[in-house]
Formats: sequence, C-alpha cells, structure tokens
Amino acid sequence: MRPQELPRLAFPLLLLLLLLLPPPPCPAHSATRFDPTWESLDARQLPAWFDQAKFGIFIHWGVFSVPSFGSEWYWQKEKIPKYVEFMKDNYPPSFKYEDFGPLFTAKFFNANQWADIFQASGAKYIVLTSKHHEGFTLWGSEYSWNWNAIDEGPKRDIVKELEVAIRNRTDLRFGLYYSLFEWFHPLFLEDESSSFHKRQFPVSKTLPELYELVNNYQPEVLWSDGDGGAPDQYWNSTGFLAWLYNESPVRGTVVTNDRWGAGSICKHGGFYTCSDRYNPGHLLPHKWENCMTIDKLSWGYRREAGISDYLTIEELVKQLVETVSCGGNLLMNIGPTLDGTISVVFEERLRQMGSWLKVNGEAIYETHTWRSQNDTVTPDVWYTSKPKEKLVYAIFLKWPTSGQLFLGHPKAILGATEVKLLGHGQPLNWISLEQNGIMVELPQLTIHQMPCKWGWALALTNVI
Repeated sequence: MRPQELPRLAFPLLLLLLLLLPPPPCPAHSATRFDPTWESLDARQLPAWFDQAKFGIFIHWGVFSVPSFGSEWYWQKEKIPKYVEFMKDNYPPSFKYEDFGPLFTAKFFNANQWADIFQASGAKYIVLTSKHHEGFTLWGSEYSWNWNAIDEGPKRDIVKELEVAIRNRTDLRFGLYYSLFEWFHPLFLEDESSSFHKRQFPVSKTLPELYELVNNYQPEVLWSDGDGGAPDQYWNSTGFLAWLYNESPVRGTVVTNDRWGAGSICKHGGFYTCSDRYNPGHLLPHKWENCMTIDKLSWGYRREAGISDYLTIEELVKQLVETVSCGGNLLMNIGPTLDGTISVVFEERLRQMGSWLKVNGEAIYETHTWRSQNDTVTPDVWYTSKPKEKLVYAIFLKWPTSGQLFLGHPKAILGATEVKLLGHGQPLNWISLEQNGIMVELPQLTIHQMPCKWGWALALTNVI
C-alpha cells in the first residue's frame, strides 16, 4: 500500500466505526428545560439529596452582629425605643449604621473550626447569610462598592473561606442566604416610592449579585428572603430561576425556597418555608422546611441573652423529630459574634444534636413519612419510615416509668415483627394489643447505660 492511499481507506472505516458507536449522552441540563413561569418552575423535581438530608444549620452573621442587641433587625426606618436608648447609652450622637462596618472585624473567624463544629452537629447542609437586609455582602461583591467584607471590616472573603472549609473538611452541602432588598439602598428606596414601576435596584444590584454568587461559589441551597413588599415580576425571579435550573453550574443539585416576591411564600419555588419557625405539626403535600432559632428571640447574636432565652437540647430534638415526621427539614440557626466566634452555648447545642444523631440518625436521615405522623395513645411519639427496608421508627421523647411503651398505630405481624431500640441493638419483647397497636417492653437500663439522654427511637421491622 502506498502511503498516499492510507487516508482514503481510513476515512470510510473511521466513519463506519463512528456510526456503530452509541450516541453520546445528552448534557443533563438539556434534558428538561424550564420556562421563566411559575407553572414551569414549580414542576421541577426537587433534587433528592434535600429530602434525604433532613437537618441543616442556618448562620446569621453580618454587620448587625456588632451591636448584637435585640435582634438583627436592630436598625430600621422605624425607630424602636429600646434601640434608640441603647445607641444613646453606648455610641456617640453622630453614629450611623455604616459606622458599624469597620467594627465587624471577624478577627477570630476560623472557617476550618466552624466546619468541624458543623460536621459534629450531624447536619447535612449549611446556609450562610451572604447578605442580609442591611446590604453588607460577606464577599467582595462588585456591585456593593465599599460595603462588603473585602473593602470593609474583615477585609476577607468570608463566603469563599467557609465554602472551601465546608467542601474540604465535611460531607455537608454548602448553601447561601441572600436578601433581595436592602433597607438603606437609595435605588431601592426610589423604586419603592414609584410603587415598584421603576426597576433600577434589581437590574443594577440584586440580579447581578445573584449571578455572581452562583457562578463564584456554586451554592447548592439558594435561600432567598426579604422581598421588600415587591412582587416577583419586579425582581424578575422567574427569569433568574429559569437560568439557575437550566444553565447555572449547580443546575442539577441546587434547591431554592419560596421567598421570591410578595405573595410567593408557601406557594411558589422549590421547598416551602411558609413563615419563620414554621412547624405545622401535620403532614404537608409539598416539601417544606422549618427554619428556626436556638435563641428564642433573635437570629443574630445577642449579648443580652440569658440562658432561659435558648432552647434546650430536649426542645431542639423535639423540633427535629416533629419536623421530620411531618415531611419537613429542620434548619437550625446560630448567630456568631462580631469577631467570628461561635459562642459556647451554640456549640454545645450543635454537638449535643450530633451526639443524639449518632445514635438515632437512622430514624431521621433518608426516611419517609409514615401513614401516621404521631401516636394517639402515647403523647410525644413520632413516626418515620423506610418502606424498602420494611422499617417503621417510633421516636419517643419521654421514657415511661413503667418500662412499657404503648404504641397505638403499628400493627404487628405474628412471627415476623421485630423491635429494637437504636443504640441498644438487642430484640425487645412486645405484645400485640387486642384492637390496634403493640406494647413494647423497654430494657431496664441505668442512666449510664442509656444509648442517649434526650429521646429514643425504636426500629420496628415488619409492621403494618
């Protein structure tokens, strides 16, 4: 064969091979396209990881952490008397909100240390306030000149540091909160005065920052808040979400909430939040999240908080169990200090929750709701299930003094039903009740032999 003949023979052969090869897989984002309408966006299936996760940590941190008094709504248009008095007593008369910026030092912020605490909590995702209603961005936003964590205060990219630590040191998903509106921004105030017929603020500030956040930090939770009374058309929420679901680098895994404009809450978006500290106590037809605070009164850190202002671990476990049994996720909030430390009371609660989940996580993570959410015979018993494994979990928050736990809903199958206490492992004796339910004989344990201290879970195999 002469050398010049090789290309002529090789080409048909190559073409034949190409025709025989299976077609390349289509890119994931082209499989389903979402239109910028609520009808289309609401039909998007929520990525499975979110429902499986069940438990996340909310972090409210920003310039409001400097005064750390009252709440993160420290300084608004309406002058609240106790805040006015606090300012008079602690700051010079000419002091303005922007003067808090340089005092937000984050001096002791250690992203690795935070990541280790969050990993120890048993949470599966975090949500950091990248920008709250005062407009200060915890990254060097190009659209928040001189009012961001690179130009002012910490002089550090807080979002990037935490993102890297979470992704390098933990198995948690990284998420970001973002406030659509800002209390003091002149363009928002001008748009507001026009009844939102003008759209200067979303075009020049909100939307560019949202694109910047997603492209630079790739959050897998985008937690929108603060519509400022403006409808979703003003924010172009549907246009942005269509890009997020179709084109963005997190299009396949990102989840969003329901706060994308006045009237959208509990109606449109990915998972529903419905209101702060939302815990309906019954099953909802749509995936939802209970965002709540360890500090009963505030999302941000408060220097004046007393020990009774914090929920106990027993109360937090109860919140988690009730929420998951009714199909929700729990997003439990902490507020770090201005210098970037997680106070010991928050750290203790997080680590306590982690120790509880080490024993009982099987009854929480990757579970489904059961036909009954809670028991009608014995109060404070909540149910979850894993249908494929033929498991039902009965989580009880009070250990009966009799040592006998009566469950009114599970029906036993003679010769097939088995009952175990998580963290104990040995099969327990049970008796089928005459009408419905079973009575379980709990093991006789000393306080030191208990698998945990604040709630327990029975794994019931083969019940109906």
